[in-house]
Amino acid sequence: MHLFPLKSLLLLLFFTAPATTFVPTSAPPETTEQCIGYLVALTVCAVVITILLAGYLFFYKWMKNKRSRPSNGRNVEQQVLQQFRLFVLGRLEPSGMDLFALKSLLLLFLFVGRCAAQDVLPPGPVDAILGRNVTLKTLIDKSEYSFIIWNHSDGKEQDNVATLGPSGLKVNERFEGRVSINATNGYLSLFSLKSEDSGDYSINLIAADGTTSTGEIKLQVLEPVSDVLIKPNMPEAIEHNSTVVLNCSAKGSFLKFTWTNGTMPIVADGKRVTLKTEEASSSLTFAGVLRTDLVGPIYCTAANALETEKSAPFNLTVYYGPDEVTVSPAKPPQYIRAKSDFNLTCSTRSSPPATFQWYHKETLMEAMDPVLTLQIIEKHGLGKEMGSYMCKAKNAKTERVASSPAVTFAVMEAISGVKITGPTEVLFAGNSTANLTCQATAGTVKTKTWLKDGKPLMASTRVVYYNNMSSVFINMLQKEDNGEYKCQLSNPVNTDGASYKMVVNYGPEQAVVRGEEAVEVNDPIKLTCAAMSVPAATYTWKFNGTETKITTADYIIEKAAYKNTGTYTCQASNSVTGKSSTTTHNLSVKEEGALDEGLSDGAIAGIVIAVLVALGAAIGLIFYCRQKVPVESPY
Repeated sequence: MHLFPLKSLLLLLFFTAPATTFVPTSAPPETTEQCIGYLVALTVCAVVITILLAGYLFFYKWMKNKRSRPSNGRNVEQQVLQQFRLFVLGRLEPSGMDLFALKSLLLLFLFVGRCAAQDVLPPGPVDAILGRNVTLKTLIDKSEYSFIIWNHSDGKEQDNVATLGPSGLKVNERFEGRVSINATNGYLSLFSLKSEDSGDYSINLIAADGTTSTGEIKLQVLEPVSDVLIKPNMPEAIEHNSTVVLNCSAKGSFLKFTWTNGTMPIVADGKRVTLKTEEASSSLTFAGVLRTDLVGPIYCTAANALETEKSAPFNLTVYYGPDEVTVSPAKPPQYIRAKSDFNLTCSTRSSPPATFQWYHKETLMEAMDPVLTLQIIEKHGLGKEMGSYMCKAKNAKTERVASSPAVTFAVMEAISGVKITGPTEVLFAGNSTANLTCQATAGTVKTKTWLKDGKPLMASTRVVYYNNMSSVFINMLQKEDNGEYKCQLSNPVNTDGASYKMVVNYGPEQAVVRGEEAVEVNDPIKLTCAAMSVPAATYTWKFNGTETKITTADYIIEKAAYKNTGTYTCQASNSVTGKSSTTTHNLSVKEEGALDEGLSDGAIAGIVIAVLVALGAAIGLIFYCRQKVPVESPY
């Protein structure tokens, strides 16, 4: 029999035996029926192993005589045997066992190991960066295995990576200097990763009793993320007109791209904003780009499972405008004061900033600044009549032009130099007349108002306005005409005025003396004389017809004496009118106490009220006490 049929038979048994004889070690039996089933399976497994061992001895002797070699075909058991060759062959050759015997024995170990499987490796895949290090971990805590074998498969061919056995670590030439195996837990460490290190890594753990455990995990060696770059399809854009495409390219493996505007994610709506992602690039498209789309900074982020790289901040100028054009103030006064600091300001949002032109009644003015001053308006000889003004804004990049609403006003000169002219001669009540005239040296007067002592001066039979209220005539002046006269001239831009103080001389009118008619000895005496007069009257006093030295309105005696009894005469005089007025006052000085009249009616009423209140309080107290004292029943 040739070796290949034997190996094929063993392989067939190896792959079919688990379906009938494999006993899981990770799940304990829960019922009696399960325990019996597991015992039966173990018995069958033992019988199969016994048959295989007998077959192995028979074929070993038979093949020993033929000294035939196995075929060059590579299969699972040959890959394992290739790893043990350096460890075991040296021990078996002296006893006469050739390579075929070794391979057959290891194949048997592989089969026996299938009857004691367990989880060895965690689920994958494992990602690592090109040029860096990675460790493939196992799920075993402490190694009790004679051999730890790691293999690598790229999907086409499987190679040994390294084998750790009793005599030490053996590393495949391709992984020389880049591999280590932890003898305690079986971890495989790979250093300075290469692209070709990607693939499926399998581990075979062979214990001293021949029990074998296997596992497999995928390793993905990722190219580092780098060179993240944003490139636009145009250097600058026009709002609403341009379609901007931003292309983000990067180097790396398994890349995913995200776009952000500042820190906010850019979300594609599938209509105006669309996103297209390829293996190493991403394109972000803005159809009819808006000014806010690329205010930025815009970032493109490329990432894989292990690394993230962000592009440099990107900004693209989007030209826009002019938007709505406004003039400030939007509603100016109907009339503007001439030579004031009034101006019109034209503004709009535009990028680049717009240029401006001013128009008066659709006629272009020589004014290109956003501010139109009143000085420029007056320089053009405008403003004397009511007229409209507007501005137009133009964007040199977008070539768009927008106009502002028109504003209407006129320029008016302010009133100044107001003056009142009036009588210069001395005026006498009942004998004089007055004529007042109000004029301004500059400005347009729209309204005229006359006031006397802050109140409107009303027209009457004596007060007559004329000359469009510029003048007022007062016939036959009276003492009431004394006071301050004010003329106020107004127009829409200001109000100005002037004052005139009119003095009408009269009096003195009838003099009057105020004071006590009777006093007691040693009481103070004060007599006051008064008479209406313009200018103010002067006063002289007589006592019992004799001139005194008192020339004031008040006649004062500190302590009255009997000799002060008599008649006091006051004379008031006006030096301008030349008139005077006289009055008398009689005073009697009495002995002390002569003027006491007892209590006044008010005092008497107060005493009576106090007595009544006290009496009422006493009666109330009596009733209160009687209610508090208990009365004994006579029964």
